[in-house]
Amino acid sequence: MCPLKTIISWSSGKDSTLTLIRLLEDPRYNVVGLYTTYVEDEVPFQATPLEVVRAQAALTGLPLVEIALPEVFPPNEVYQSLVIEGLRSSGLEVEAVAFGDMFCNGIADYRRSYIEPAGWQCVFPLMGEESSALANEILQRGIQTILTAIDTSQLDGGFCGQWYSSELIVSLPAEVDPCGEDGEFHTLVVKAPCFRGVLNIELTETERQSRFHYQRYCLISK
Repeated sequence: MCPLKTIISWSSGKDSTLTLIRLLEDPRYNVVGLYTTYVEDEVPFQATPLEVVRAQAALTGLPLVEIALPEVFPPNEVYQSLVIEGLRSSGLEVEAVAFGDMFCNGIADYRRSYIEPAGWQCVFPLMGEESSALANEILQRGIQTILTAIDTSQLDGGFCGQWYSSELIVSLPAEVDPCGEDGEFHTLVVKAPCFRGVLNIELTETERQSRFHYQRYCLISK
C-alpha cells in the first residue's frame, strides 16, 4: 500500500505539532501539507497571528493552506464548505486529513461527517490516549511551547505566558486537563523536532479580556 497523502489541521499548538511528528514517523502516511483557518489574520482560540503560523510552516518545510473564515463561530455548513473548498483548491493531492483531537467526545464523528463525503479519510493519531501520557510525550520529545490563551472560567489567568513544563503540569488544578483539552488553555510551539530551526518570539503584553487572557508577542528576526 502506498502511504496516504495526508494534510494536517494546524492550530500552531502542541497537539497539532505532536500529530505532525507522529505522522512523519509513520510509514503509512505521507504528510503533504498543513492547513489552518483564520479570522482577520488570526487563528481563533489560539489567537495566533497568521504571520506566525506561516513562520511555523516554513520551519516544517511543508506548504500551508490558509482558509479564511467570516467569523469565529460560523454556521457549521459554512465552516465545513470553506474547509472542503480550501483543501480542494489548494493544489495539493490529498487522500486524508489529520487532526490532533484527543478526547472521544463526538468530535471524531463530527470531523468524519464532512471530511469523508468529500472523499478523504480522517486520521486521529492522538485519539483516546491518556492526557497525562501525551503531556509527558510532548515534553520528552522536546516540544517547547508556551501558554498563549487562557479561559479564566476554568484556569487562573496567571498561567498566561508560562512555559509548558513538568512543573507547570504539576501546578495545574486537579480539574484541569494536563493538555488543556477541555479548552482551559491553548499553546504556541516555538521549537520541535519537526522544525528546522526555532521560532524566535519576544513576549509583550498580556491582553486581559473579560473571560479570556492572551499572551501577546512579536516575531524576532534572526
